[in-house]
Amino acid sequence: MALSKQVFPGDVQDIQVPVIAQHYLVCGTEDCKKNCQFYCNSCHQPLCEQCRDEHHIIPENKNHEVVPYRQRIRKLPVEKCKDHPTKDIDMICENCQVAVCSKCLIKDHRGHTFDDLETIYSKNFTMCLDKIYNINQYYLPTSQDIKRDIKEDVLKLKAFMDKIRTSIKAEAESVKRLVEKAMSDNLEQANEMEETLLEKLQSQDKAYDEYNGFLEILVKEFQDYLSYDKVQNNPILLSLSEVLNIKPIPMSTEPVYPVFTAGQYSKNDVAKLLGTVTVPTTKPASRKIKPIDITSTQLKPTRKLKEADGDELEVNQKLSLSSSVTNVKEYKVPGVKSVYHISGGQSGILWASDASGNLVQTDLHGKQLQMIETSGTNEGYHTVNLDGNLIFADRTNCSVNSITHGKTINRFITTEKWVPLSIHTSNLNGDILVGMNRLLMGKVTRYNKTGNKIQSIERDNKEQQLYKKFPHYITENINGDICVSDYSKQAVIVVNKSGEHRFSYTGQESKIRPYGICTDILGHILVCDFNSNTVHLLDQDGQFLTLLVTSQKRIENPLCVCVDGDNNLYVGYSGTNTVKVYKYLQ
Repeated sequence: MALSKQVFPGDVQDIQVPVIAQHYLVCGTEDCKKNCQFYCNSCHQPLCEQCRDEHHIIPENKNHEVVPYRQRIRKLPVEKCKDHPTKDIDMICENCQVAVCSKCLIKDHRGHTFDDLETIYSKNFTMCLDKIYNINQYYLPTSQDIKRDIKEDVLKLKAFMDKIRTSIKAEAESVKRLVEKAMSDNLEQANEMEETLLEKLQSQDKAYDEYNGFLEILVKEFQDYLSYDKVQNNPILLSLSEVLNIKPIPMSTEPVYPVFTAGQYSKNDVAKLLGTVTVPTTKPASRKIKPIDITSTQLKPTRKLKEADGDELEVNQKLSLSSSVTNVKEYKVPGVKSVYHISGGQSGILWASDASGNLVQTDLHGKQLQMIETSGTNEGYHTVNLDGNLIFADRTNCSVNSITHGKTINRFITTEKWVPLSIHTSNLNGDILVGMNRLLMGKVTRYNKTGNKIQSIERDNKEQQLYKKFPHYITENINGDICVSDYSKQAVIVVNKSGEHRFSYTGQESKIRPYGICTDILGHILVCDFNSNTVHLLDQDGQFLTLLVTSQKRIENPLCVCVDGDNNLYVGYSGTNTVKVYKYLQ
């Protein structure tokens, strides 16, 4: 592919782009298509070097302030004074802190101090863009990292407490066994005591049985004495002292009963046996928050980030378009015939889909991790939110579903009679953008993270229909612009975050048939063109910059694009399950 050297305004180094590419910024003079290098702050017009010189020659432009383009002052939005409708508001009264026009200065603010509103606007606008950039590149990612750490800590806590509960039950079982053993020993001792006392009582009982037998015999003898009817040898006439001698009653003792002394214990004593669960007095360590250092992050833009009116944010010049596009890797996605859409998840994990509704999760080695059958076709119908969960559109049921932890499918948005085609999760606030159609109409609807509808975009300020029936790919730029590929309209349609139409890109030499679309950290818009088998690179204002991916033999047809956190460009193709990875920034 033939290359020509092209200098982008204000860039430190030259960048080679294809000869078909237009300039990054062109001169604003009519019929002049040269590089814009300068800017007239007085009439807000971009100028090339030649036109700058001619601009100064014109007498009425003699005192105009022409500066290098990067030093330009942003144009103040035009607003008429309510009290003086023919005058523009262009000054601010520092005493009253109100925006005023020139007539207001003379009439109501004599003797006050004034400042140029355009200068303040330009300065503060840049500061706001700087804050947005810092939020997107540091605060949001850092907060999400900490949130993921908290989720991991929740899982660790549950596992740790399960171990403690197991230990408590094991300790209780051990104490229970000791109690049963002690109880068994006490019962055995009581049984032995009972047996000893029973033997003693039984011995006494036997002695009294013998004594009673003796008495019965003695009574019988006495009765015999009384019935003796002779005098001769009559025992009763003999010595009665010996005959009437009765043995004394045997002595016996009462049993001494054992005494049971109950154990003296409390709940705390039992707790000491079982062990206790306590919270350590150690002060919890604060989670480490990496310091903000935009210059050390992977995403370091080299150019100014542009807002909706073409304004730019100057940032550290660490990242720029490479002089060439390099294919650094490729891998196959099992389970799909063509790769019609790619959405990035956690590091090293991607979701890819084909026109048959096959949605596959894979790692960067081409290993299939999960596969889902959906009603999706040749559109960007799935995305991954800030929590890493998959969200996809269901054409059949006119709904949007989410998959939590890779398992549970939850329908949380119903689009009623509108068929959802494309979907994107905002990296700015987590909102969900859905491109949808009904009959010959198309629209974009914004939902918050919980699925509540908060915005509907259908028409421009002239009440003209923005989209036709097939807004089949959608993304969001760093400034909040909503970028839509509308295949039926043969255009990339861009509106700002308020839904106001900014521009439409329809191609260069011929009409494009736009497919997959994404944006990068520089605010570039990357879109696949089905007609030319290429990927077009646009700036934030829709200016064509270059062709990133081309097919000289017109065999491969790029269908979808995705840029990861390391600024790698992933491209999916028609007729193959291969995803190619390119480096186009340096």
